[in-house]
Amino acid sequence: MRILGIDNKKVQFLMYAIFSSFGTYFCMYAFRKPFTAATFENLYFLGLDYKIVLVITQVIGYMMSKFLGIKLISELQKKWRLPYLIAMILIAEVSLLFFAIVPHRYSFIFMFCNGLSLGMVWGVVFSYIEGRKVTEILGVVLCSSFIVSSGVVKSVGLWVVRYLEVPEVWMPAVTGAIFLLPFILFSFLLEHIPEPTVEDRQFKQERIPMITGDRKKVLIRFGFPLIILVTFYVFLTAIRDFRDNFSREIWDALGYQGDISVYTLSELPIAIIVLILFGFFTLIKDNYRAFISYHYLLCFGTLLVGLSSYLFQSTVIGPELWMILIGLGLYISYVPFNGIFFDRMIATFHIKGNAGFLIYIVDAFGYLGSIMVLVYKNLVHREQSWLTFFTTATYLVSVLGFIISLVSLFYFKRKNVTRFKITTQPISNITYE
Repeated sequence: MRILGIDNKKVQFLMYAIFSSFGTYFCMYAFRKPFTAATFENLYFLGLDYKIVLVITQVIGYMMSKFLGIKLISELQKKWRLPYLIAMILIAEVSLLFFAIVPHRYSFIFMFCNGLSLGMVWGVVFSYIEGRKVTEILGVVLCSSFIVSSGVVKSVGLWVVRYLEVPEVWMPAVTGAIFLLPFILFSFLLEHIPEPTVEDRQFKQERIPMITGDRKKVLIRFGFPLIILVTFYVFLTAIRDFRDNFSREIWDALGYQGDISVYTLSELPIAIIVLILFGFFTLIKDNYRAFISYHYLLCFGTLLVGLSSYLFQSTVIGPELWMILIGLGLYISYVPFNGIFFDRMIATFHIKGNAGFLIYIVDAFGYLGSIMVLVYKNLVHREQSWLTFFTTATYLVSVLGFIISLVSLFYFKRKNVTRFKITTQPISNITYE
C-alpha cells in the first residue's frame, strides 16, 4: 500500500505523527479560543467593550511570545521540547483560573499571561515534524488542527455555558480543564516521534539550532522578500484573527444567533479542502518547484478572498458559503507561512538552521498587526458593525496579498540562478551569505 507516493513502511510513522501532532495542537486551542464564544455583555474597562479588551490583551501576550520565540524557538534543544509544552499549557490553565477568580477590572491581566504562555506551542510542535520528506502532509494536518479546533472549542465553550450552566467568566477555565489531560497525553506521544532519517536530511536539509550569527546571515541574504512577505502576513493574520475572534458577532449579524453548530460546521469543509490541496504538494519532489508553486497558491487564495466578498455583496452567494469561501481563501494563504513554505525555502536554498526562526519572524509581526487592527476598529470605526468592517478589510487583504505574492514570486525565480550556482559547488564550499 502507498499513500501519496509514501512507501508502506513509512505509513505507520505518518499516521502516528499525524495523530500526535494534530492532537497536541488541537487541544492547545481549548486554552486559547473558547472565551471568544462569550459576549461579556455589559462589562467595560475604561469605556471599552470588555471582550475587545480581552482579545487585545491576549493577542499582546501572544505577540510578545512570538518575538521571544524568534530567539528561543530557533535555539531550542530537543531535550527541552516536552518540558516546554507541559509548562506552557499549565501556565495557560492557571491563568484562566485566575481570570475567573479576579474581578474583571484586573482579570484581563491573566488573559495576557495566557497568551504569553501559548505563543510558543506552535514552534515546539512544528520542530518535531519539520525537515522530513512528508513535512507537507504533517504540516497541513497540523494546520488543519487549528482550523477545526477553533470552531470546535467555541462550540464546547457555548455548551459548557448553556448545558452545564457555567458562568461566562469560568467557561474558559472549565473548557481548558476538559482538554488538559488529552493535551499532556498527546504531548508525550509527540515526544516519541522518530528523528528525521538520513534520507530526510538529504532531501530537506538537516535542521539544527541557530545561533545569532546564523540568524543574521539569513536576514541579510533574504531581507527583501522577508520584508514584503511579513507585510502581507501582517494584514493576513489581522483579518484571519479578526474572523476567528469575532466569529460570533459576524455570524450573529448574518442571522445565525444561537446556532452552536455553525462554528464547527463552517470550518470542517475548509479544513478538508486545505488538507487535500496541500497534501498533493508532497508529490512535488523538487524543493524549488514546490516553493514556487506555493506562490501561485498564495495568489489564488488572495483572489478567492476578494472575489467571494464581491459575490456575497452582489447577493450571488449566501452568507454561509461566503464565510466558508472567505475562510478557505484566508487559510490557503495563511497555512503555508506556518511552516511548510519555509520548510521548502530552507531546503531550496540550503539554509543553515530551522523553520522555527522564519515562522516566528512573520508570526510576531502578524500578531502585532492583529492588535493594530483591533485598536483601529475600536478607535476609528467604533460605530461600524463587525460585519461591515470585516467585509471591507477582505478587499484590502486580497489586493495587497496578490501584489506581494507576485513580487515575491519574481524575486525567487531570479534567485533561482544563484541557487543553481550554489548547488553546483562541493558541499564543503557552500556558504550561507
